[in-house]
Amino acid sequence: MKSPLVSSAVSRRSFLFSAGIAASLPVLTESHFAFAAFQADKPAPKPMSQQQMMKQFFASIPPDAVLINANENPLGPCEAARSAIASVAGKGGRYDIKEMMTLVEVFASQNSIPADNFAVYAGSSEPLHYSVLSYTGPTRSFVAGDPTYEAGGRAAEIAKAKVCPVPLTKTYAHDVKAMAAKDPNAGVIYICNPNNPTGTITSREDILWLLENKPKDSMLLVDEAYIHLSDAQSVVDQTANRKDIIVLRTFSKIYGMAGIRCGFAVAHPDVLHKLELCGQNAMPVTSSIAARVSLEDTSLIPTRKAYIANARNTTLKFLADNNYKVIPGSQSNCFMIDTGRNGHEVMAAMAQKKVIIGRTWAVWPSVVRITVGTNEDMAKFRVAYKEVMDAPPTKAQLEYRLRNPVAPHFS
Repeated sequence: MKSPLVSSAVSRRSFLFSAGIAASLPVLTESHFAFAAFQADKPAPKPMSQQQMMKQFFASIPPDAVLINANENPLGPCEAARSAIASVAGKGGRYDIKEMMTLVEVFASQNSIPADNFAVYAGSSEPLHYSVLSYTGPTRSFVAGDPTYEAGGRAAEIAKAKVCPVPLTKTYAHDVKAMAAKDPNAGVIYICNPNNPTGTITSREDILWLLENKPKDSMLLVDEAYIHLSDAQSVVDQTANRKDIIVLRTFSKIYGMAGIRCGFAVAHPDVLHKLELCGQNAMPVTSSIAARVSLEDTSLIPTRKAYIANARNTTLKFLADNNYKVIPGSQSNCFMIDTGRNGHEVMAAMAQKKVIIGRTWAVWPSVVRITVGTNEDMAKFRVAYKEVMDAPPTKAQLEYRLRNPVAPHFS
């Protein structure tokens, strides 16, 4: 029987396989999951290549649609990064390792950790997958919160590892004590902090407790993709002298570089060498320089954190004022709403209004994830969501409510 952590809707899983993604590309990103969720309830198309299906997908989205489904930052790269990309484009005919190493030196200096503890990747998806593939297997399980970001669980399936989901706490943090005790043969224990999809925080104190109390030979994998959007405290300093922790960072979220691709794995050099055995390419000179100047822009993090928090909190207030149920505590660029209905039907209804929202997780089928977009995006979301929820329920929705009178996480 498949774990609920990785066995979402059969149609979604079937789509991933039919697209050739799972079979040919172990590295899945947020974009793959968003794409699959949007296609999940559509009739199975005739056999197509992945490229053909992607083309069909984007052709079906109106050019004026609100896209708040893939945890992207609609603000894009900062002005300094855009200027840097333009200035270095002429050097794109060469591999510029020097620019990549300069990026590493800046990040290392800012975090007071040796440069040898950093490896640069095209986003954080590659090192996430490589970490799971390197440290799990048929006898070494993958332990993660439920719900959480699915990519680690998918990589564990590829490694033929047992996937062990652990429910979040009542405050929607990772239950570190339950995770530590889940499996004495755990290969990787994964914490996304802030968590995707809930946007909620697990304290540094709890993560450090887990680091000290997990099974001795397991690897603690901490995904800090959303860390700068929150008040959470990083644990990146723990990588300086330990061989049992990997911290992931990306420039896809607060830095607005999802389409440019840059991220870090931060770990002991011996651990990074093991990840390198899975593969590592030279970085595009454009992403290296854009990431570096973004790090050097001291106003970027506070300015964007405040903008996204305002857009998020304004929408959360609207939802509360209209008595819609929200998973509380988000400090990220996403949050979750319990619709009380089949989540896929709500997604489809919102799409009809040109608002593309995020997906559901198997453990919470009535709960949808919303990415925080621009102020204008969120204003359109609020109008569309109220219209969808105020519409008379369909027969299928009424039957769903009878089968699911109280969502388990609100009981």
